[in-house]
Amino acid sequence: MPCYRLDGLTPVIHPTAYVHPTAVLIGDVIIGPQCYVGPLASLRGDFGRIVLEEGANLQDTCVMHGFPGGDTVIERHGHVGHGAVLHGCRIGADALVGMNAVIMDGAHIAPRCIVGATAFVKAGFECPEQSLVIGAPAQAKRTLSDQEVAWKQRGTAEYQRLAQRCSAALVECPPLSEVEAQRPRMGDCGFRPKGEAQA
Repeated sequence: MPCYRLDGLTPVIHPTAYVHPTAVLIGDVIIGPQCYVGPLASLRGDFGRIVLEEGANLQDTCVMHGFPGGDTVIERHGHVGHGAVLHGCRIGADALVGMNAVIMDGAHIAPRCIVGATAFVKAGFECPEQSLVIGAPAQAKRTLSDQEVAWKQRGTAEYQRLAQRCSAALVECPPLSEVEAQRPRMGDCGFRPKGEAQA
């Protein structure tokens, strides 16, 4: 993967984490245990520190960056959807950031919150724990139900399993020129979402 030391600081990836080979890590980046970093994610620790704590995921084309001297952090079991931008902010434990959301400097998304897709979270924003945060500019609209938090947790667990699957079985290969007869689906190849019975 594109991984670059800068000013003597080398990115750190825990052995149980999975970072896609097309993700880019620069400088002061720390990826913790059981994390997943998706294709084309950019983690630029060239000014401040970038941290993914245990079990966090950062999906395709996400960007993490920050100002000099600051930290941009996804806490334990944080979940960041495709295309999100995190700049100098903190995503609390077990929180979810929706696709294409933007979280600005000094913002703190509290634990167990869900930030809606395409939300724009202004610099310095704070919210209570277990809030639904939506809009542009974003606001905490209501308290999430325990069922909504459980839904988020199931999704995060799937990404933790995806990190294991990719570490064990993702192989670069040339494409086929045509669809094979009786082409299996993912569930036929041994993978099933948790809770789905094996045949």
